[in-house]
Amino acid sequence: MKLSTAVTNACCMTLMCAALVPGAKADEWNRKTTMTFSGPVEIPGVHLKGWSILPAGTYVFKILDSKSDRHIVQIFNKDETEIYATILAIPNYRLKATDNTVVTFRERPAGEPEALRAWFYPGRNWGEEFVYPKARAIVLAKETHLPVLFTEAVLPLEIAEPIKSADAPIVLEMSRAPIMAIKPTGEAVELAEVVTAPPAIAEVATAPVAPILPSTASTLPLIGLFGLMALLAAFATRAAAKRV
Repeated sequence: MKLSTAVTNACCMTLMCAALVPGAKADEWNRKTTMTFSGPVEIPGVHLKGWSILPAGTYVFKILDSKSDRHIVQIFNKDETEIYATILAIPNYRLKATDNTVVTFRERPAGEPEALRAWFYPGRNWGEEFVYPKARAIVLAKETHLPVLFTEAVLPLEIAEPIKSADAPIVLEMSRAPIMAIKPTGEAVELAEVVTAPPAIAEVATAPVAPILPSTASTLPLIGLFGLMALLAAFATRAAAKRV
C-alpha cells in the first residue's frame, strides 16, 4: 500500500506464531495463527460486549469462510472456545513476504492501547487491512497522521452472542458494506487513493502442443514379423528342394 511509505509512523511487531495443527491444509485457507500480545490492543469490528480492547494475552486469528471478496477475520481465545470479535478486512498488499506472522499497529498517545491495523500470514504478500467504524477512523487518522479504512454501514459494535456462521446476517452485511478511507484532514477518499493494487499478472498465450508419442515402443511385433518371414522362407526352400 502507499501507506507503507509512512511505516515509520506505525508500530510493527513480528510474532513467531505456531499453528496448532502443523501442516494441515485447513490452516492455509483460514490462516489460523496463534499470537500473543504483550499489552492491550484496540480492535475494530463487531465484538462481544466489553471486548473492544483485548487485554494482554494469547489469541487465535482465523479467516471466516464468508464466500466473498471481502475477508472476515475472527479473533478467538487461546483455546478457541470463545469468539471475541468478527472484523471486516480487505486485502492489503506488501512487496516482500516474510517467514513470520507480521501484525502492524497504529501508534497512539502515551497510555492508550495500540490500534490493530493489519495482519500478514507467513509467506504471503497479501494480508488483512482492518476496517474501522467511520467515527473511530476519523479519530485514529488524526492521531496517527495516516489514512484509516472505514465503513459507514450500520453494524452493531457489541453483541451478546458470538457470530459462528458465515451466513449470519451481520456477516452478509459486512460482505457488501462500502469501504472508503479517511485522511488525517477528515477528508473521505476512495480506496484507490490509498491502496496500491498488486502487480498485474501478464496473460501468457500458449500454443497448442502436439501430442508426443512414447520415445520407445515394444519390439515384439517386429521380432514376430521377422520370425514369420523366416518360417515362410524355410517352407519355400524345402518345397523347392523336393521338386528338384
